[in-house]
Amino acid sequence: MAPKRKQQDQNHSVKKKKQKIREDIVLKPTISSEDIPKTQTKWTNKERVLVFSSRGISYRGRHLMNDMRTLMPHAKSESKMDKKDQLFVINEMCEMRNCSKCIYLEAKKKQDLYMWLSNVPRGPSAKFLVENLHTMSELKMTGNCLKGSRPLLSFDQEFDKEAHWSLIKELLIQTFSTPNHHPKSQPFFDHVYTFSIADNRIWFRNYQILEEDGSLAEIGPRFVLNPIRIFEGSFGGPTLFQNPHYVSPNDLRHLMRKRGAQKYMSRIQAKKSLEMRRGQPSYETDPTDDVFVTIRPEDAEEDS
Repeated sequence: MAPKRKQQDQNHSVKKKKQKIREDIVLKPTISSEDIPKTQTKWTNKERVLVFSSRGISYRGRHLMNDMRTLMPHAKSESKMDKKDQLFVINEMCEMRNCSKCIYLEAKKKQDLYMWLSNVPRGPSAKFLVENLHTMSELKMTGNCLKGSRPLLSFDQEFDKEAHWSLIKELLIQTFSTPNHHPKSQPFFDHVYTFSIADNRIWFRNYQILEEDGSLAEIGPRFVLNPIRIFEGSFGGPTLFQNPHYVSPNDLRHLMRKRGAQKYMSRIQAKKSLEMRRGQPSYETDPTDDVFVTIRPEDAEEDS
């Protein structure tokens, strides 16, 4: 009976060790600078982001998608989606890839690029128009960062003033922040994502932290997000917010063509008004009167 008891004691001690390892470390609310806090080595936040696009995307949109995949170690890729498919199909694709967030780049007319940020599968989701897009390879910035390092997220104070901006801020935090202790991430910070609001748009910049004094160098990419709508569900549902300042690219192109047509019409009207303002002859002349005009030899020599 002795060896069986020893085996039971050994199994019991192994179980106790496993229980101790599984216990989460609870940090104190206030920690002095002298005490070294215990770090939690367990990967608890298992957020995964599916980054892909639709067919017909431009080369700039494709480079932006690749840049976002390299900057986000918790991102997953997927093949391009056909334009004929409905948007709610993306929820099933995220479920198959075990992703809880999604960044979908939708291309229209081979010149307009839209970005969807969604919390799968219950929502909310937001649709943006991507403007002033410049990729990392295009800008040739001097900054650089290690692949897989965690970024610091910096937000403008305008995000806390209105409800729709605060909702977009929470979506951006959950999507772009790298989970702690992710297997593909590095355990330090060497770059900053800045989100600022100007002209009712979100301006994205990526900077490298050079020194501890706060000096920065831009890495790229850079782009501007013009919000269109915020939906309650994932890729659909009731509209929570609609941007009143948004003007679609089709309307902008129509206005540009209209301005060009107005310039043409104004030029024609200017010609007509010039003809109307020109002086008319005071009396009618007979063209046959020139027959009796004699040319002197002196005048002929001067003309030659």
